[in-house]
Amino acid sequence: MLRFSPRLAVLVSSVALSFSAAPASSVERLVLRMPFLETSITINIDDDAQAAGQMIRSSPDLADLQSASGGQLLALLEKVFLAPLPIETKAFLEGSTGQPLLEQALLAAASLVELEGVELDSSGRMLTDALIRADRNGQANVLGFLREMPGEQATVDLSRVFSVMNRLIANQIEGIALAKSTQAASVTPALQAPLQPSWTRSELRIDVDHRSAQLRLLVLQPKAARNGRLAVISHGLWDDPESFEGWGEVLVSAGYTVFMPDHPGSDFNQQQSMLAGDQPPPGPEELRLRPLDVTALLDAIDQGRLLAGQPLNTESVAVIGHSWGGTTSLQLAGAVPTDQKLRARCADQNHSERNISWVLQCSWLSGIHQAGLSDSRVGAVVAVSPPVRLLFDPVSSRSLQAKVLLVSGTRDWVVPSGPEAVVPMRSSGALQAGHRLVLAEGADHFSLRSFRNEARPAAVGPLLLAWLNEQLDISGAVTFTGGGWGDETVRLVDVSNKL
Repeated sequence: MLRFSPRLAVLVSSVALSFSAAPASSVERLVLRMPFLETSITINIDDDAQAAGQMIRSSPDLADLQSASGGQLLALLEKVFLAPLPIETKAFLEGSTGQPLLEQALLAAASLVELEGVELDSSGRMLTDALIRADRNGQANVLGFLREMPGEQATVDLSRVFSVMNRLIANQIEGIALAKSTQAASVTPALQAPLQPSWTRSELRIDVDHRSAQLRLLVLQPKAARNGRLAVISHGLWDDPESFEGWGEVLVSAGYTVFMPDHPGSDFNQQQSMLAGDQPPPGPEELRLRPLDVTALLDAIDQGRLLAGQPLNTESVAVIGHSWGGTTSLQLAGAVPTDQKLRARCADQNHSERNISWVLQCSWLSGIHQAGLSDSRVGAVVAVSPPVRLLFDPVSSRSLQAKVLLVSGTRDWVVPSGPEAVVPMRSSGALQAGHRLVLAEGADHFSLRSFRNEARPAAVGPLLLAWLNEQLDISGAVTFTGGGWGDETVRLVDVSNKL
């Protein structure tokens, strides 16, 4: 779903103390509440304390810890509190105030931090103002930012932090157990060998009616032995086609023509522009625009505006997606978006299934009723780590026009396998309709991606190929039910019959 940059990580750390309305006074104390030790530590951050050393000397609690740590605490605090905020942060927030994705991030952070005497401002306006004041005072760092926050005291209850971590761990337990209890797919040695380049690579651009900018496409075409079939790969949030070129290389080497569109409203370039303050975060309209990107691509092929004269079957197309791209692939296959669970669960910060992907899913609420955009030309789908739990009507999985293979990593912290893969597949009737779930043991949200010209084929490459061959009725070296799509380094396990 996400490709985080270090600058975004710094921004996220600063967001955790950003919930206010109008500053009558600035925060003077940061309290770390540690119920498991039955104690709290108070850090004074008043205007007279200009550095971490002064903060320690003004706080008896920290002075004791400095002594107990053998003098190491001071260096740690200086790294944390005097770390400069990226210059893009202020511009980013000025352009993002009131955007649903930022609001959801602030709501999540508000569940961990309490500010005394102020009300939650989910728009982020006060966060922006605090950063502007800190920058104006020549203190564009974490300490300067905290001093400009409203209220007198900010409290972090570490038990809440541990509760969130425990919930994320719990959301992985069932997937881990299922993978370990099931035999991994067999391996076809020939599919593990380095690929011999037998394709052409090109970058194209097409005009589309639903966007002001052209759509960029990365295209891989076999030089020979074409099977006439088309596979489209959709990237995740703040990613790009190049992160999945290794997947495309496995498919093109087997005769598929592969298109990888760049979704301009939520790709890596959009992230960079957002951090620079030139664009807001992706809005809920992207839930509608992403599947339209794929439909426009297929229209351009049908109309002869792309690869004119080449015999490509567009009546039964494969769509593969990662993270948000996986969600896009399911929309195209006919999964029906609904606001029922979004309205019921987004406000519940303590729901047992809540996970990081809910920040994104909950930001889609206002665009949900325009997001039912299936395309009858989609005949096979692979969705890798898609956020789906809150978005789709479970019953719709029984009437999808294409069979879906869902793939999830057992160590995925962003879109954990329990609530986002195992539960939906079990409770929706998807398995009875012929859809399947494969778990990648030990894989996280990003480790299954594969880039251009890697030393060995993508770990999920044979799996993708096997599923497409079977669903599109292509004779090839491997099919899903025939096995042989396993990997030597990552245990790939079909757990469908264990659910």
